[in-house]
Amino acid sequence: MPFYVKQGALPEKRHVVFKPRGGHTYEELVSRQGFSDIYSNVYHLYPPTTVTAVGETEALPVIPLADAVHRNRHLKTFALSAGGDWVRGRRVLAYNADVTVATVEPAESTDWFYRNARADELVFVHHGGGVLETMFGDLTVRSGDYVVIPRGVIHRWRFDDGRVKLLITETAGPVETPKHFRNQWGQLLEHAPYCERDLRTPVLNPPVDERGEFTLKVKLGDKLQTVVLGHHPFDLIGWDGFYYPWAFNIEDFMPVVGKVHLPPPVHVTFTGPGFVICSFVPRLFDFHQDAIPIPYAHSNVDSDEILYYVAGNFMSRKGIESESLTLHPMGYPHGPQPGLLEPSLGVKETVELAVMIDTFAPLTVAADAGPADDPDYPLSWATGDDQ
Repeated sequence: MPFYVKQGALPEKRHVVFKPRGGHTYEELVSRQGFSDIYSNVYHLYPPTTVTAVGETEALPVIPLADAVHRNRHLKTFALSAGGDWVRGRRVLAYNADVTVATVEPAESTDWFYRNARADELVFVHHGGGVLETMFGDLTVRSGDYVVIPRGVIHRWRFDDGRVKLLITETAGPVETPKHFRNQWGQLLEHAPYCERDLRTPVLNPPVDERGEFTLKVKLGDKLQTVVLGHHPFDLIGWDGFYYPWAFNIEDFMPVVGKVHLPPPVHVTFTGPGFVICSFVPRLFDFHQDAIPIPYAHSNVDSDEILYYVAGNFMSRKGIESESLTLHPMGYPHGPQPGLLEPSLGVKETVELAVMIDTFAPLTVAADAGPADDPDYPLSWATGDDQ
């Protein structure tokens, strides 16, 4: 996943002379796992290797929170300060070797281009919208979009006016559709909660034929390297393949409902090495006459769970607002808070929207999370009784 796409002008065969505008074009293979996995062939007006200067390396340190107490946490991310651009302004909340989870509310636009060299990025657009400009073309995005940006893709954001809030997960491996949603050919199955019609791909623009100095920021883990290209990086005349950025809106996820409460795996949306992403969307509740709609308590002994609350009323939890993020680490059970079971009985539907990130290795809470942390959250199960 994803699927084959072809845009722009292409030669009849790969690796042959191609001069649709009179001069040579320059082919680049963008591939995973060397030459053994998905790839795209792209055709430039100028050699993609042209670097005219190597600039400074900027540190982007990720520091663990000094409060290392192992406990359930509620991070009020709306309390974190806005500012910076969409790369430097990220507030890292939790991380391990597989994922880094951050929010950002950028207050600055940028002219430079960006490439993450060591991580794929899954960007959930909570507030705002705009255009993701990429070497493969433009991708229009809106609130509720998951935007998958594979590593190595040169891009920059052009946001619409107004507030922008992003939840960003950097991943050590590719973000994919779950294997059990696909047949042997890679096509999404009939019973999958979304299909290829729901996935949006970039639209290639005419190539930008400009020489000059164009700044590219390359992210290398906790560092940002500046280089200067001798031509505009969006000089593609055509491309084809399976490797490109794409978008999917959370409201296009088709939920599964059951006679009794179904566990989070029915909400799985994406997978990757060491993590899964789930989408909780408006849906009908369980229809057994004695069903309890709110979740049962769960001890997930092999996972840390992050839940980011987007919109709606979450009947299993008090004191949670839009832009709240909860972290339930392995070692503790979590579940509905006291006093909420009885009111849930007979409720027919929910209008909640939330994004869940489950990791299979422990997360470290980052220092950026400190100002958003609610120290009383671990005690929120200690009051109230269900009858």
